[in-house]
Amino acid sequence: MSKKELQEPSARRAPMPRLHDHFWSCPCAGAARHPSPPRARAAKPAAEPGDMSAAAAQAAGADPSPRGPRAGASGRASSWHHDLVQRSLVLFSVGVVLALVLNLLQIQRNVTLFPDEVIATIFSSAWWVPPCCGTAAAVVGLLYPCIDSHLGEPHKFKREWASVMRCIAVFVGINHASAKLDFANNVQLSLTLAALSLGLWWTFDRSRSGLGLGITIAFLATLITQFLVYNGVYQYTSPDFLYIRSWLPCIFFSGGVTVGNIGRQLAMGVPEKPHSD
Repeated sequence: MSKKELQEPSARRAPMPRLHDHFWSCPCAGAARHPSPPRARAAKPAAEPGDMSAAAAQAAGADPSPRGPRAGASGRASSWHHDLVQRSLVLFSVGVVLALVLNLLQIQRNVTLFPDEVIATIFSSAWWVPPCCGTAAAVVGLLYPCIDSHLGEPHKFKREWASVMRCIAVFVGINHASAKLDFANNVQLSLTLAALSLGLWWTFDRSRSGLGLGITIAFLATLITQFLVYNGVYQYTSPDFLYIRSWLPCIFFSGGVTVGNIGRQLAMGVPEKPHSD
């Protein structure tokens, strides 16, 4: 046989596998080279939107629990009550000042007469007049915006403090006219003051709720005044309408409209009372 024929069988034979190849082709060796994570450490499921929002809230320092909205509602309620107290104090102070000034005018013109034993030193007025008028002003001033809110008719006519101050000036002028003007009889004076009071409402209010509340306030205040006069707490000179002057309801009507405008202006920008679910 030739040398070429002897070499052909050895060429046809497969090469001997090397130990190095056996090692790297072994499954266990591959696992050692590229370790796979254990089944317990399988891929985490995708986080849901709720979990992501909770994690974001925790990272921001917020409370993701349901107590968050409740705490916000509680804060709003506390702010609303704080504002209510402030408005009440302002309206009470306005009522006290108006009562002292206007009652002094009525006493000086001998329109209103108090017994000597109830006259105090401050502005020669009975001690109970300022606090009663202040309380009434606080109630009326808070009632006007509350009624507007319940009726769904927010009052937006001339909503500025300049208009409110002019309304106060006109009210003081009407009260001054009731004591200063001299007419042949009280009926003419009453008709004149009634026209002025309606003019005040039309100029500074023009709302149905304001008209209705003004009439209601005038009616109730007149009844209370008649009750006080009947029981001798004080009296009016020349009464012509059930122990009182016939023009007194006009004063109460214009006063209610004036204090209502003050209350509405104070309530501007105040959020509504939060409702508890």
